[in-house]
Amino acid sequence: MGDTETYAIDDVAFIGRTVGEYEKMFDIDLSAWGGESVLDCPGGACAFVAEANRRDIDAVGVDMLYHIPPDELREKCERDIDTAIAGFDGVEDQFVWEFYDDVTDVRNHWTRAYEQFIADYADYHDTDRYVKAELPDLPYADDSFSLVLSAHLMFLYMDKLDHEFHRQSLLELARVASEEVRVYPLERFDGKRYPRLDDLREMLADEGYETKIRSVPFEFQQGADELLRIVV
Repeated sequence: MGDTETYAIDDVAFIGRTVGEYEKMFDIDLSAWGGESVLDCPGGACAFVAEANRRDIDAVGVDMLYHIPPDELREKCERDIDTAIAGFDGVEDQFVWEFYDDVTDVRNHWTRAYEQFIADYADYHDTDRYVKAELPDLPYADDSFSLVLSAHLMFLYMDKLDHEFHRQSLLELARVASEEVRVYPLERFDGKRYPRLDDLREMLADEGYETKIRSVPFEFQQGADELLRIVV
């Protein structure tokens, strides 16, 4: 891929989600992917890779921080969760409280996620289960994974990641997928839809990829109840 804007370690929060959150965010039935290869990019402190492998899915996580020792990642995740939770103070009414009961429940989910992640990462961070890499350049051949999932990076960080980054990153995610890519959410941190999403879909169509906007049974940030599906 060509040169494009990238992101630094402190630019992106290292926060994890549970498998239950993934199943809702991506509207995915993991039992249908048994025996398949799945990429989580960026994986962050999510429990998905650990739990998916336990369910006989060949899941791999990619993240720019996967070279950092487990104890240091734990500390960063705890700091980032504290920062994120503090950000809810006074703005709770801007979120949809259906999946989560309250802010404490959010913290509980994210804590369970990173604890499961850290336990698995401590055992496997020197293997090909957790790989240090970052978009828009992934160290995999074409069609390496049946399914590619990407959560909470694309579109959110519009102030740090430019349109060229998004263009190249979506092409790269599609390149390493043999069946489909799912990207969630489609909104920025201010709750507005990424303004050039249609341009990206047109670009993907020109490259031979079909795209769909698909509703999902999850909404926490108001209006963030859809994903982008790229069919390879």
